[in-house]
Amino acid sequence: MFKTYETKLAGRKLVIETGKMAGLANGSVLVRYGDTCVLVNVTASKEPKEGIDFFPLSVDFEEKLYSVGKIPGGFLKREGKPSDKAILTSRAIDRPLRPLFPKDFRNDVVVVATVLCVDQDNSPEVAAMIGSAAALAISDIPFGGPTAAVNVGLIDGKIIINPTVEEREKSDLTLTVAATENKITMIEAGANEVPDNIMLKAIKEAHKEIKKICKFISKIQKDIGKPKFEYKSFEVDKDIYEYIEQNFKDEMKEKIQEADKETRENNIANLTEKIENAYKEKYGEEAFEEQKANIGEAIYKLEKKCVREMIYFEHKRVDGRKLDEIRPLSCEVGLLPRTHGSALFTRGQTQVLSIATLGMISEEQILDGIDTLEETKRYMHHYNFPSYSVGEARPSRGPGRREIGHGALAEKALVPVLPSKEEFPYAIRVVSEVLSSNGSTSQASICGSTLSLMDAGVPIKRPVAGISTGLVTNPDNDKDYVMLVDIQGIEDFFGDMDFKVGGTEKGITAIQVDIKCDGLTYDIIKEAFEKTRIARKHILEDVMLPVIEKPRTEISKYAPRIVSTVIKVDKIKDVIGPGGKMINKIIEETGVKIDIEDDGQVFIYSNEEEKANQALEMIEDIVREVEVGGIYYGEVTKIMNFGAFIDLGVAGKEGLLHISKISHERIKSVEDVLHVGDKVTVKVTDIDDQGRINLTMKDLKDKKE
Repeated sequence: MFKTYETKLAGRKLVIETGKMAGLANGSVLVRYGDTCVLVNVTASKEPKEGIDFFPLSVDFEEKLYSVGKIPGGFLKREGKPSDKAILTSRAIDRPLRPLFPKDFRNDVVVVATVLCVDQDNSPEVAAMIGSAAALAISDIPFGGPTAAVNVGLIDGKIIINPTVEEREKSDLTLTVAATENKITMIEAGANEVPDNIMLKAIKEAHKEIKKICKFISKIQKDIGKPKFEYKSFEVDKDIYEYIEQNFKDEMKEKIQEADKETRENNIANLTEKIENAYKEKYGEEAFEEQKANIGEAIYKLEKKCVREMIYFEHKRVDGRKLDEIRPLSCEVGLLPRTHGSALFTRGQTQVLSIATLGMISEEQILDGIDTLEETKRYMHHYNFPSYSVGEARPSRGPGRREIGHGALAEKALVPVLPSKEEFPYAIRVVSEVLSSNGSTSQASICGSTLSLMDAGVPIKRPVAGISTGLVTNPDNDKDYVMLVDIQGIEDFFGDMDFKVGGTEKGITAIQVDIKCDGLTYDIIKEAFEKTRIARKHILEDVMLPVIEKPRTEISKYAPRIVSTVIKVDKIKDVIGPGGKMINKIIEETGVKIDIEDDGQVFIYSNEEEKANQALEMIEDIVREVEVGGIYYGEVTKIMNFGAFIDLGVAGKEGLLHISKISHERIKSVEDVLHVGDKVTVKVTDIDDQGRINLTMKDLKDKKE
């Protein structure tokens, strides 16, 4: 049955429709926010997926270019693989939903948000996040929502919920918050060095609006929601777990206490083998084979319990650190002699090599998606996570969603401190190669990339550092928790939170929060901000700045030198010339590369400064205006019986020197005085309405007595 529900979000109409489309999905809604329309469908398999120890949730945010009136480029003329923006949005939808499903649920769940129409003032990402929660709420799929999300901007200190296009252009903050009625479930932010207290205030303001949307979805669920279906539980077998805990808990606790990741994993592998052999001996080979999966789950659960209890009750970490203690840090720059900038950043067993490359403005990335406001990207940050970084033997298959997400986070952290195009007219690419991973590689890539940019001579405003905090909560009381600074892999895996914050000494530039519990309180968020601020200060002042205090004053000799100028827009065609004749002539003669922007900015790139300046002089000659009264040193190009045509050397302009204007004396033939190729000094007497230029020579000479 077709139903429509309506409310207000940030003063604009939000409509959720259901019952008209996609009737075979477990849950389906069409979200209308302004003129933005997003169709969200959720489905679940009838049976659980066998042989897995995780919840198989899949989220796809599908950008359809018809939604913004565009035909896809390329030969096929259809949408191909998802854009980075679509992947990042899929991740943003996934993160607040995943912790709200039952922990023992193993059925496949697929969420598909299809963007049908886009009004740039009303975010399709927000519509998709709200629609996903609404579709799951009314479906028969077990789900502990609802949840909802909003965007937040900051203009002149004022917090704006779901800012419009015009407001986004002025905003110092791009923040997405997802939450249930009671707790925050996801934070994603890019910011222009926003202080902790302002960021927390923005999150609280977002939550006020989110609570209203959650109540709105709950009302819809009560009206039309289906009963949730029964599912096969994958809870660990109680008897098997009790046997393993009673006999091996002390040994498990001992084995996990090891600073070296590889040694600890070997310890657990050896203990696992010992437990399996003991089970076989007690219950027989046949029983062991029958319960092998349950035994593995029980061992995992025991390891998790031991790690969490040590942290929560003893305030002790597996590598012996204090709760606020950061692993040993080191960094160095200038490792690679021919790259434009390089840096190695190491935090414990996490190590990242970042390399910066400077290029022409024309090498910036062209974006082809539903966001028609942002068509190019000048700064590109790419993150690679090869299998050898975790000691595994897997072939590389290109970047996955995780790699794209971590690269985007580091990019977001560094964009606010980059110089403008006018200050530093380069396209900039940084690649972070993860060499060794034991937690917080994305934050290590922020630190390493800051150093590589400084090594490359990019005049960043201030250095940026990144750090993450973790959490272990009391499941019976969310006000009782333990927070960790600089979490390693095992603490991320078994903990409740990975709260990543990048920023400068002045404030926050990026946030990404992943949680495994049902949400975060304001007190937890406030404390996380404070702990990450103190840690960033330590990393910046005590580790990074002693290695390189400020950006190098000179860029690498292997990087292109840039000379720039600004010409009138109507002169661009003169510099390019018919069929590119003029600009190609300059490039051939000087060996430079040239970028000309639509607004008249001209960038000349060359490894030789002398050649760049030569090209600049040639361009300035072309765009120099021919003025009445101006005196020019030109060349005779053609002789006619009525005069001579003179190339003035300015934008290919020619003028007519009439025979009567050559000399004070009477001349029978032009060729008696001038020949093609002669160099002469002439003066412009007038320029007519058609742009024809008239010249004189005799007015520059004294008349003979």
